[in-house]
Amino acid sequence: MRELVKSLKQWYVEGSPVGLATVVRARGSAVHGVGAMLAVGPHGQAVGGVSGGCVEGVVFDAASAAALDGTRDRLWFGANDTDPFAVALTCGGEIEIVVERLDCRTRPHYRTLLDHVGCQSAVCEIVDLNATSGPVHLVVSPSEMYGSFGTPEIDAAATRLGREMLHSGTSGLAHVESDGAAIEVFVHSFPGPPRMLVFGGLDLADAVAQIAKLVGYRVVVCDARPVFATASRFPHADEVVHAWPHQYLQQQSDAGSVDPSTVLCVLTHDSKFDEPLLEVAVRTAARYIGVLGSRRTHENRITRLLEHGLSVEETARLHSPIGLDIGGHTTHEMALSIVAEIVASGRGRSGGALRRGVGSIRGSASTM
Repeated sequence: MRELVKSLKQWYVEGSPVGLATVVRARGSAVHGVGAMLAVGPHGQAVGGVSGGCVEGVVFDAASAAALDGTRDRLWFGANDTDPFAVALTCGGEIEIVVERLDCRTRPHYRTLLDHVGCQSAVCEIVDLNATSGPVHLVVSPSEMYGSFGTPEIDAAATRLGREMLHSGTSGLAHVESDGAAIEVFVHSFPGPPRMLVFGGLDLADAVAQIAKLVGYRVVVCDARPVFATASRFPHADEVVHAWPHQYLQQQSDAGSVDPSTVLCVLTHDSKFDEPLLEVAVRTAARYIGVLGSRRTHENRITRLLEHGLSVEETARLHSPIGLDIGGHTTHEMALSIVAEIVASGRGRSGGALRRGVGSIRGSASTM
């Protein structure tokens, strides 16, 4: 969605009808998960994707038709091993797609949604899949709600549901009920980007920032040394902070800005910075704490941290040596290794070769 914002905003502001296809349900080894979108513009331009190519042509045609006639359709695709002419998912998964026209009549608050997504602030859209005319959506942020499904009770129930799913970072089909009335909705969540705090102003930090931003992180680089903590040194970081790492992290944690989506990369490779920082880090809600250093360095570090009063369980939270074993030598290869481990740990995966694994090759889309 974030990649579609520019085109969708242009077409929406122009008043051009857009055909919009959205994955509302996915199972198995589908290439794209719930929330993936394909939009077809007024001159047949296609942006986004819903299947990785298997059924894109059929969905494009359906979205093009929806832009013209305004009808909504629900398409289902799965594997088909019996009909050589059937459109199917070669990956063996299943997806359900809602195809509809996007315009200012049915989605009067879509510009608000796009503005929130463009600013990377948390928001969700709740689409009434039973509606046949008039506005079909609500736009809900953690503090505001735009639009109406017709009654305050249904709006309140839908808003509660949307905020619950936004908080958990999930999208999907659901039913909203109030006073005997029920509607089927699709909740499309756009949580704010998870944060990566990188400690240590070395060149590796900017390479990590560059790759981390490609997978959706908002990256902050922190260093106590003013000569290293400069924006010009880290062009790929969203923010550069000049502060003692442990003090900055403690302040962020006390302010509630370190949550279970936050990841920490400790790259200073200097015990006078690292160890006070790690004493704070293991007591935060951060889901991942990676630390640069050799195996011997880490063993010595653990010994000192235990002597400083940390528990075995707390030190077990540390990923060190940081990264996956891909044999990286260059700065960007090392950064790739680090970000790959962060993604794998968030999906509950080991990071091994897919050809040696079993089960679905896709991890959960609800965690980063």
